[in-house]
Amino acid sequence: MPKILAIYGSPRRRGNTALLLQQAVSGAREAGADVEEVVLRDLKISPCLEIYGCTKTGRCAIQDDFQKVYDQILESQGILLASPVFFYTVSAHTKILMDRCQSLWVRKYWVQGLPPEKRPARRKGLFISVAATKGKKLFDGILLTVRYYFDALDCELWRSLLYRGLDAEGDVLAHPEYLEEARHAGQELCSALEGSARV
Repeated sequence: MPKILAIYGSPRRRGNTALLLQQAVSGAREAGADVEEVVLRDLKISPCLEIYGCTKTGRCAIQDDFQKVYDQILESQGILLASPVFFYTVSAHTKILMDRCQSLWVRKYWVQGLPPEKRPARRKGLFISVAATKGKKLFDGILLTVRYYFDALDCELWRSLLYRGLDAEGDVLAHPEYLEEARHAGQELCSALEGSARV
């Protein structure tokens, strides 16, 4: 049974990315995955204070709710991450989590010291994002951020679901095909993780 961590990065509890992620979570569970859910807006996580407390062990020195998320990431085989686009990158809640995961980057590259080319991805990740406008390069910035973030987690960006023209809370409900796509993606992520485990 693959273990997946679902990270809700929307500041709105019923926002469009949250609704899409709920569908992906449902699909993954239908396919047999064990999914833990983390709603970032409900957690008390400090921004990175750049005190370099993580350089000895690869674990952040700040004692707050991030410590549990850190362990959940390490225990997972798959990551479901959802964030709306804010100024061409992730939400503030998501960015704070990413910055605190600098400790995982330190753990990987400084503490363990394995060169990047010898470190295959151990996890697969599905990223879900929506944006209000419809620009051609709308998701370029956020995808670059997510790719580098997933690298710190030893996670391959397995698939992205990116939707334009969704702004007001609940706009995605007018697009049941988007919700269905997210559910199927959750199912397929579970299957992909099971396939990786058998290799």
